Amino acid sequence: MINIIGKRTIFLSVSGTLMIASIAAIAIFGLKPGIDFTGGALWQFKLPVNSTIDAREVEGFFRNDLGVKEIIVQTGAEGMFLIHLPVTPEDAHQHYKTSLEQRFGSVDENRFESVGPTVGAQLKSRAVLATLLVLVAISLYITLSFRKVSYPVKSWKYGVVTLVSLFHDVIIPMGMLAVLGYAKGVEIDTAFVVALLVVVGFSVHDTIVVFDRIRENLLIRRHTAVFEETVNDSINQTLVRSINTSLTLVLVLVAMLIAGAPSLRLFVLVILVGTVVGTYSSIFVASPLLTLWHRFGKNKGR
Repeated sequence: MINIIGKRTIFLSVSGTLMIASIAAIAIFGLKPGIDFTGGALWQFKLPVNSTIDAREVEGFFRNDLGVKEIIVQTGAEGMFLIHLPVTPEDAHQHYKTSLEQRFGSVDENRFESVGPTVGAQLKSRAVLATLLVLVAISLYITLSFRKVSYPVKSWKYGVVTLVSLFHDVIIPMGMLAVLGYAKGVEIDTAFVVALLVVVGFSVHDTIVVFDRIRENLLIRRHTAVFEETVNDSINQTLVRSINTSLTLVLVLVAMLIAGAPSLRLFVLVILVGTVVGTYSSIFVASPLLTLWHRFGKNKGR
């Protein structure tokens, strides 16, 4: 049996370091919003496969020949390009397409999306609101679910610890994207928000599994067992299940990251990192925090 609670200082220090680094990255670099939030156009097209055209050449054509200064060009497999433009009316879109065909040959369009700045602002506010509502709903649900286990830790503390754990699971992928935005120009969009909500859902599921086993053991042992021992036993009883469940998802996500569509890679990467971090927090952060809060309350009571 692994003494996870006995080594909680190590596990919590690792999490604390990652969280501080992530918060620092967000504060220094910021998150680079995509067209969903700022307004703009997203254009995915395919140029002739046998050509040697690269992203730098396409970007130079837009900047120098078409006068588009704000542009980001990403490449995919087999001549696929994904470019981010300012708000682009349909007539400008057709002009760009005609100019591309004259310069590089046939242009096979996959998608073209244009979002105005007003819509982008609405999406941003709704994304923030949706995330906050989900977190509050989860906290209330856990508090109500654990209302029968009020000894030795009050039921509302399970909800608060879950929120702290979820903040840990969300802030680390955000810190990663802040660094990627600074180094690689990676932008966040509504898919990023969806990915974070997926991470939150998966993580809270894992945390509830551990907490539910703690609840069962507390009800069985009543007031006879030491709380920290009960928590440690509960973690070990669910450890293999948690790791196996996460590992199956990680394998799928790695396969999608390697062989999936370029437009989905950021979405998959966020879920992959969030899954790993969420599994870690469910085992090594949430329950140790619960025991730490319990010990602090006892010492304060003395």
